[in-house]
Amino acid sequence: MIIYNVTTNIHESVHDQWMIWMQHKHIPEILATGKFTAARLVRVLIEEEMGGVTYSAQYTTESKETLEKYYQEDAPRFREEGLKLFGDKMLAFRTELEVISEH
Repeated sequence: MIIYNVTTNIHESVHDQWMIWMQHKHIPEILATGKFTAARLVRVLIEEEMGGVTYSAQYTTESKETLEKYYQEDAPRFREEGLKLFGDKMLAFRTELEVISEH
């Protein structure tokens, strides 16, 4: 199992708009691609020197191959939409995690 993790720092001035977009549009649309089995949005509990609020969106998928298909077929339009809506008020980086075991 693979977790596709997107960590985002969002500026306070667009925080509420971003949160509504994430929960009611962005995450549901990513799940609708059929490439992920689950998603969760969590807040990172550290304060950044640059300000803003940091979140981690974690999408679960069955394989690296499925994640690669997401990158090729879907990711560009989702990234473009986020940039269009929030521009430099949003800073994101992505991490791929492999689940070794769950207890």
